Order: sequence, then C-alpha cells, then structure tokens
Amino acid sequence: MYRKRFDAMDCSIARALDEVGEWWTLLIVRECTQGSRRFDEFQSGLGIARNVLTARLERLIELDILERFPIAERANTFGYRLTAKGTDLYPVLVALMQWGDKWLAPNGKPRITLVEDASGSPVEAVEVRAPSGQALTYKDVRFAPGPGANRKTQVVIDERNDRVLGDPGDES
Repeated sequence: MYRKRFDAMDCSIARALDEVGEWWTLLIVRECTQGSRRFDEFQSGLGIARNVLTARLERLIELDILERFPIAERANTFGYRLTAKGTDLYPVLVALMQWGDKWLAPNGKPRITLVEDASGSPVEAVEVRAPSGQALTYKDVRFAPGPGANRKTQVVIDERNDRVLGDPGDES
C-alpha cells in the first residue's frame, strides 16, 4: 500500500509524522520508556509480527531515534535504546496518553497514572503555556516566521493568520 510522504511539505508536524506517524513507531518508543531493550521484549509487549518489528527498529535506527548497543551478558545480542532525539518524543507520548485518558479511557477511568518517581505525585497535564505560565489553546496563539522562514513561508503564515483572525464563525 502506498503511503503519502510529507517530507517536502513546509510543516514541522507533517515532517514529524513522516518519521513517527506510523502507530508501531510510537508504541516502540513507549516500550523503550518502560524499560524494554531487547527484540523479544518489544515483541511480547506489543504482540507485533517479527518482520514488522525488524523493519520498524531498523527505520528508527536510521532516523536516529533509537540506537543499537551490544548486550554484554549475551554474546552476539543487541539491545535498543532511545537517542536524544528519541527521548525528546517523551512529552509527545505523555500528551497522547493524557488525551487518551481524558477522551477514551473505559468508563472515564484511566488504568495507569503517571507519577513523579521522587514524590509519588501525579504529573501535571502537558500544556502549551505563555511565558507567564498561563495555559494557552490554539485560539491564543498565532503563527510567526521562524529562523528558517523564506518568502513562501511568510505568505502562508499571513494567509493562515488572516483566516484564523478573521473567522467570525468560531465564537466559542
């Protein structure tokens, strides 16, 4: 089956989805955050086919999200761990988990809660915040050119901001 590529799209979300948008990818990253290191641990934790897991692990290494390392106590055996790029996906996983807990948990009751290891206190919700600390929604922000912006990017930003700021239909 053909899968559309987004790498040429002038959008960081689209480019990120090109790398981590396939569902097994984030589940493998999740398994890494929960201590899985070996192929058999990923396979048993996810119930994923060996060929699919092999392909996903190789792709994650190629993308520098995972790295392969030798397991000292097992000759000719390798483990997998997150790189800095992979570790930076953790807030994405937490945000997805919290969204799923809010909107999809059976009977509205999540089965797992994230707590800070040192205190045992529940972690706060992942939010977009202003420099003042105030929580923001998409209605409170606008697009602005970044350091890599070109003229085309500026035009797109202007069009989107005009569309969002000029939308009288969304009064909520």
